[in-house]
Amino acid sequence: MPTRTTSPPRVAVLADSDTRWKWGASTAHRMQSDIRLDGYLLRGRATPTVRQLDEVGARAETLREIRGADFLELMKDTTRYDVVVLACVGGAVQAMLHGLARAWRGAARRPVVVTGYVGVVYEKLADGLLLRHGADVVLANSRHDAERFRAVYEGVGADSGSVVECALPFLGGAPYAPAADRPYTVVFAAQPSVPDRREDRTYLLRRAAAHARRHPGREVLIKLRSKPGEHTTHIEELPYQKLAARLPGGLPPNCRLAYGNMGDVLDRTDLLVTVSSTAALESLHRGIPTAVLTDLGIREVLGNHHFLGSGCLASWDELDAGHRPEPDPDWLDRQGVAPGSRYATAFDAARARVTALRTADRLPPLTPYYTPRTAPGYLPGILARHGLGPEGEPLPGQTAEPAETGGLRRLARDTVRDAARGAYRHGVQRVAPAIRRWGQL
Repeated sequence: MPTRTTSPPRVAVLADSDTRWKWGASTAHRMQSDIRLDGYLLRGRATPTVRQLDEVGARAETLREIRGADFLELMKDTTRYDVVVLACVGGAVQAMLHGLARAWRGAARRPVVVTGYVGVVYEKLADGLLLRHGADVVLANSRHDAERFRAVYEGVGADSGSVVECALPFLGGAPYAPAADRPYTVVFAAQPSVPDRREDRTYLLRRAAAHARRHPGREVLIKLRSKPGEHTTHIEELPYQKLAARLPGGLPPNCRLAYGNMGDVLDRTDLLVTVSSTAALESLHRGIPTAVLTDLGIREVLGNHHFLGSGCLASWDELDAGHRPEPDPDWLDRQGVAPGSRYATAFDAARARVTALRTADRLPPLTPYYTPRTAPGYLPGILARHGLGPEGEPLPGQTAEPAETGGLRRLARDTVRDAARGAYRHGVQRVAPAIRRWGQL
């Protein structure tokens, strides 16, 4: 008989950006509502700011910033949590899997480990999936993804039983209904890294402004994910804020930059426009007319090829002329974003799998596909970048930080850390692009 029961279940979410924290916390609550959730933000270039965390809105009993080595040290106590959700980039997930496997070696019981993707999986499919292999549960956000995920694992002879179909955990909100008490609102959902060329980003900004001038009775919002100096899942070298400040003629009165929770913005959206943002799936789930732009081509590097067959592909010229895309119902169903009651049961399989594992007498050791034997030229570098040696042990200098004895020490540490982050972000956003431009001369 199962012996592992805990009420309420205790869940830890380790995330390395604002969007992954949103996914991880939302996933934890979707899998089971009556949980105690502790959040850990992996210290790095994309550690979210207080503003970003407020905008995401995901809830937790506790939330703290942590290094990978310190997280692994905490996890040595296998009774602390029942479930650990790794909401990180693939390399970080792989490092934590090896670190946890070492920390839990020989343990009679251990937490269930869950991982997955924040949104649309349109690049590095094999690479990202194999870096996540070894978790007890690898969540796929749709039937389409689940089939692809299993094919990748089976293609290398790895166990595919960890793949569980669910849906994006943060879909929701009221179904779309045109409002008569506000202007028709077009929202361009910008992305930090797509497209990445200044000319392309300026083009998209210029076309959004031109749409506003062409339709003075409409309101056009350019929805941004972060402010200059902040990072999300991807580094943003060319913030739209700076490009807008240099736009000839500026933005018209009915076109402005917007921040805030995406769900709140969608509450007043009549047409969502994007290149390939996950916001398109949120919009489609609510029945909001959604356009995926073809202006820069339909290319894998942009991610808009994911929307082939969706019925949503359109250009700014078509939108200027009044076109409203009509999504294909079968495509929506395969992508797990179909409006209606099906979403209410989308997490049943994941909930059942995690519950079965959580209440099992014993779980097998974590066994990632990548090992020093299968990937001797790849795995050590990934582990080293996250402060771990070939066997998942902390490298010298990566041992747990000593306990802080006073506020002065904490203040000094935080001041130095913030300065270092600022210098790093300045280098990423200003110095590195300049160096690349010089290299092209």
